[in-house]
Amino acid sequence: MMEEDKYSVESAEALANEASRLPISEAVPVYEQLLATFPTAAKYWKQYVEAHMAVSNDDATKQIFSRCLLNCLQIPLWRCYINFIRKVNEKKGLEGQEETRKAFDFMLGYVGSDVGSGPVWTDYINFLKSLPAQNPQEESQRMIAVRKVYQKAIVTPTHHIEQHWRDYENFENSVSRALAKGLVSEYQPKYNSARAVYRERKKYFDEIDWNMLAVPPSGTVKEESQWTAWKRFLAFEKENPQRIDTVSANKRISFTYEQCLMYLYHYPDIWFDYATWHAKSGSIDSAIKVYQRSLKALPDCAMLRYAYAELEESRGAIQAAKKVYESLLGDGANATALSHIQFIRFLRRTEGVEAAKKYFLDARKSPNCTYHVYVAYATMAFCMDKDAKIAHNVFEVGLKRFMHEPGYILEYADFLSRLNDDRNIRALFERALSSLPPEESVEVWKRFSKFEQTYGDLASMLKVEQRRKEALARTSDEGSSALESSLQDVVSRYSFMDLWPCSSNELEHLSRQDWLSKNMKKKVEKLIPGNEADKTSGPLLSSSISSKLIYPDTSRMVVYDPRQKPGLTTPGLPSTATPLPSSTAPVLLTTSGVPAVPNIIPKALPPALAAFIASLPPADGPLPDVDYVLSICLQSTLPVVEPGKLVTQPQVGPTSSDVSGSSKSHLFKPRDRQKGKKRDADRQDDDDTSTVQSQPLPKDAFKIRQLRKARVAAGSIQTGAASYGSVQTGSASYGSGFSGEQSGSYG
Repeated sequence: MMEEDKYSVESAEALANEASRLPISEAVPVYEQLLATFPTAAKYWKQYVEAHMAVSNDDATKQIFSRCLLNCLQIPLWRCYINFIRKVNEKKGLEGQEETRKAFDFMLGYVGSDVGSGPVWTDYINFLKSLPAQNPQEESQRMIAVRKVYQKAIVTPTHHIEQHWRDYENFENSVSRALAKGLVSEYQPKYNSARAVYRERKKYFDEIDWNMLAVPPSGTVKEESQWTAWKRFLAFEKENPQRIDTVSANKRISFTYEQCLMYLYHYPDIWFDYATWHAKSGSIDSAIKVYQRSLKALPDCAMLRYAYAELEESRGAIQAAKKVYESLLGDGANATALSHIQFIRFLRRTEGVEAAKKYFLDARKSPNCTYHVYVAYATMAFCMDKDAKIAHNVFEVGLKRFMHEPGYILEYADFLSRLNDDRNIRALFERALSSLPPEESVEVWKRFSKFEQTYGDLASMLKVEQRRKEALARTSDEGSSALESSLQDVVSRYSFMDLWPCSSNELEHLSRQDWLSKNMKKKVEKLIPGNEADKTSGPLLSSSISSKLIYPDTSRMVVYDPRQKPGLTTPGLPSTATPLPSSTAPVLLTTSGVPAVPNIIPKALPPALAAFIASLPPADGPLPDVDYVLSICLQSTLPVVEPGKLVTQPQVGPTSSDVSGSSKSHLFKPRDRQKGKKRDADRQDDDDTSTVQSQPLPKDAFKIRQLRKARVAAGSIQTGAASYGSVQTGSASYGSGFSGEQSGSYG
């Protein structure tokens, strides 16, 4: 079963529902399988134990309670337990009553501080009140016992704290009004404090999902919100807002941690926080028990094992710590390199140099021994034992095995740098670079160059830099350009730590220029010179660019109508235009020699736009080469329309006004002031062919100046942007909209 399927909440619910319908003999293996996956799911434990209680299987019921109660501090499960105890002891007389009373004390000792434990306190009080009293002395003892429980309940922040206070006042007044006044006055401040804390606690309580199953963290929003809610709840309890004694406060914090682990059972940080809190509180034994439980819950979590071993070692329990390290090593075959390293360090700290050396000699024979083990032991011998000779020998032995590891070469070079042994450092770099493939030697070359900048002279610096370029040029696409010197090399040679021989802006500019130079060759290869593009005929152009030419299906082009919804055509009109081939379009051939779809330019287009489209390169696929398109645009000469001139073209196919159902063309007519505002909107649609120049001048001087400004602006637009000259011919909507606005103002 996969990990995700194993902890599937839906599968668990289905399994629980299936078990509830089976006889208890058949349901037991189902429940055991379910609870092996979710050992802190109190609702499944409760369902399991109730199935046994239903058939009066008391021995199995007691066994199940002993397995789950201390790990599942949930009120419904514990109330099920107390009901079972009362049922078992109800016919045993005084002995049974005493057992039940002990069970209540045991229960309240664990879950009495739960915010939902109010009914448990009430049940206990009612149970004590129901006990028979044969004489005044027994009656007095019963009243004292009831008073003690009440006084605990009214200072416990639960949902029923106000009800408990009212019941306590009634109880004291029923016993003795004179005594009640003093006791109520004494406990009133404590009750007020507990009630205030309950209101704050309830805010944190309501943020928690008390039905969530404990699953490994997967990073969902709900899991993170629950983790945050529990962290806030724990921080609130650690502040001791009720200002109770330290023992009671620690008990309440421990209870909150235990409840948290019911839901965040697979979160190692919660286990660590819990154990660390115990250790800081002075309870080392409790911290060790938490770690032991955590290793059963998360057996593959190395972090918790190291933390546990650290705690044992810090308190002087060396053998206990050693057992934890040995559990990390296992049988040795599956031990990780990190576990070998940490055990060597532990042996060096606790048993001395010889023990660490002996284990290193054994560990290097492990199949999972990596170069990290050699580096760690050599560093330990050099730094802790002050023995440079042994460290050097270890590095040399490891070099025979890990010459292909750049990381090992760099660590060895660092060690030799500490010894200031520049001769052996150069020899090491030469040996390594002669055996490493170029693609894996980048960092080694970089370190070699840095070394020469520190230990060498200018000639050696430049020589290594040139060798580095030659070696790495074979692995890059830059070719001979990678061998050229650049200002970046100077910056690299003459910088030190965080000091640079240039400003941040200059450094950014150099980085940008370096990137552009690397990509310049690729772009130049894609570009085609403009003079060649102009001189090349159709077949030659096709063969020089691409053998696979893809064109849009221009036969399906329709005249755009903004009032027509996409995907719909106007009834009674053809859905496509009837384009005519352009005489200037080149005839392109495919690889098979068959003429491809011609580059058809609809004649409805204005001349400037038609010239632009004719200059566009054929598109090879859905994404054209932007650089090539821009180069064509820059090299094309677009026709310029003289100001004030209108360029007309024969209309082919339905026009915009034809599609919209209006083919009328009217000259400008003065506005009739008597018809109102309704005719203004109608006239704006009718004045499609009128222009500003065709309108009569208004008599108002202000309007005359405005009209002159409009004419000057129109002339400047036509002169400055030749590509927009087509607006005067190809798009009647601009002219009609402008003239319509003027006609509405000048009438």
